[in-house]
Amino acid sequence: MLKFIKHNLEGIDGVEIYPIISLLLFFTVFITMIIFVYKLPKKSIEEVSQLPLDQDTNIKENSHHE
Repeated sequence: MLKFIKHNLEGIDGVEIYPIISLLLFFTVFITMIIFVYKLPKKSIEEVSQLPLDQDTNIKENSHHE
């Protein structure tokens, strides 16, 4: 299978740039997400982390469905 793919890719000029672009794109998104999470306020993180455990929210949601 790899020989089949390698044979097809050898005919494309400049194909060696695609893995480099993919790696740079991955690291750009990864680093951006790390910076975004790092700058997120602690209060917001605590609020979101408690959502599944919040009894008041669950009771309000269940009363709307009845």
